[in-house]
Amino acid sequence: MFVFSNFLIALAKVIDIFLNLYMWVIIIRALISWVNPDPFNPIVRFLRNVTDPFLNWIRRTLRLGYFGGIDISPLIAIFIIYFLRYFLVNTLFEIAARMR
Repeated sequence: MFVFSNFLIALAKVIDIFLNLYMWVIIIRALISWVNPDPFNPIVRFLRNVTDPFLNWIRRTLRLGYFGGIDISPLIAIFIIYFLRYFLVNTLFEIAARMR
């Protein structure tokens, strides 16, 4: 059982790193959107390609998209990511600890 426990620990760490990186990508995208970037810049295109599917899903699902002219979907995305980090990742760590 220790092999599966180690697998869960590794999976939890990878998910945590991925969620942390994705959160920073969303933050960077939100900050760059304030300065009206060049849409043909490869970095801007990468940020939009990576974050738009998740942010558009939030806009469609919650129908909150723009709140007083401000797009709050990145803020909601960060809250969702924090929830997943504290619920999913900690749950995987707890399951792995109980299996040892």
